[in-house]
Amino acid sequence: FLQQLATLATMAQEEARQSRQQLQAQQQEVARLQEQLSSARQDGERWASALQRAQREALEREATRGAEQARQQELIRDMKGRLLELLREKDALWQKTEGIDTPMPSPVPHNAGLCARCRKDFRLLSRRYYCRLCQGKVCHTCSVDVGKQGRCCLLCYQQRHPQAT
Repeated sequence: FLQQLATLATMAQEEARQSRQQLQAQQQEVARLQEQLSSARQDGERWASALQRAQREALEREATRGAEQARQQELIRDMKGRLLELLREKDALWQKTEGIDTPMPSPVPHNAGLCARCRKDFRLLSRRYYCRLCQGKVCHTCSVDVGKQGRCCLLCYQQRHPQAT
């Protein structure tokens, strides 16, 4: 009987030792998990702070964008108003000049080195064009491209197409 008790006591001591080892391992695991939890909380706080900062910046950008958009819309409104004013002025001037006859352009000598309209000198960067109607030499500014037919001076174009003025 004593031997059985001794064996049981030895087994109980062994189980207690194993339980203590398991308890120590579990305590170490709990400590490690608590460290991870603490680190995760710190990371969460950093991410929350970064998120709040990003949201504030986004709201500031949105407010700036809204103000810029409002300013651009106001500018567009002003430009449309100015365009209407200019169109009214153009119509008034056109009505005033409707009855005025434009004289036929006088042909200029073909060897002249000046534009027949604005008297600009033809040089390396200012190309000369020959009017297909009056054969005068004109610069790019004083001529109109009429497609496949070539170019003609503004005066001839205005006489042929009075509605274009």
